[in-house]
Amino acid sequence: MNLNGILVIDKPTGTTSRAMVDAVARRLPGARVGHAGTLDPLATGVLVVCVGAATRLVETIQGLAKTYQVAIRLGAHSDTLDADGQIEYDDSPPIPGMEEITAALAPFHGVIQQIPPRFSALKVAGRRSYDLARQGTVVELKARPVRIDRVAVLDYAWPVLTLEVDCGGGTYIRSLARDVGEALGSSGYVQTLGRARIGGFTLDQALSPDEFENGVIAEMLLDPALAVRHLPRIELDPTETAAIALGKRIASRHAPSSDDPSAKSIALIDQAGALVALAELDPAGGWLQPRKVLI
Repeated sequence: MNLNGILVIDKPTGTTSRAMVDAVARRLPGARVGHAGTLDPLATGVLVVCVGAATRLVETIQGLAKTYQVAIRLGAHSDTLDADGQIEYDDSPPIPGMEEITAALAPFHGVIQQIPPRFSALKVAGRRSYDLARQGTVVELKARPVRIDRVAVLDYAWPVLTLEVDCGGGTYIRSLARDVGEALGSSGYVQTLGRARIGGFTLDQALSPDEFENGVIAEMLLDPALAVRHLPRIELDPTETAAIALGKRIASRHAPSSDDPSAKSIALIDQAGALVALAELDPAGGWLQPRKVLI
């Protein structure tokens, strides 16, 4: 089965991202299937699943901006930083007002340093951090830079603070809940979490598990080019397309433009509008070198 495309699934709570991928793979024997950005079992919302050659776009999609809606339970903490962990409640935590909340949220904007959760898939000395944490091993994870573009208060009724967060790839919302709680003089953990968007893929277009289980997947697949609509693009002629398909570099006779001047990749499109490859431009030599070929 030579399918190539993207599924946007609304992952339900209580199941893993891997289980969603496996459910798609069972419908497509022999096809490559992978997801672009894990959601914790507790979380719901947009899970992008790539099929066939589109799996080469997983890393690109993972780096796209995301939007989350998170309910933070203040005045308590969890070993996993969410409601699935062991919960301990603070003694007489302060009850902040909206002015205090607004002030506490202000530093969580732009590029910040964030310590990932101990229960995460990051590797420590070659082992997953969550495996070490489950064994009771003390895990020391270093702070790393993440980007938060916007934090908006959707609702507040003590002890639950509900936020909408726009952020870059690699941001842990569980860590944000912990850090916001600490900034308010107590602690906090994720009570509920939903992902509303990854790049241009939104919850409005997401399929329920029943829809992709009972429908014809080939008819549900989205064009892989939608995953790279933020990148500059070049249309290839048939000779250039054939060369790129073989992994050969070609002379760049175009001047690509983009709304994102920091974009390092260029989307190469054939004359039918299909995504052929992601390429890197060598401006000095005037070459386009394919890095991820999809045909």
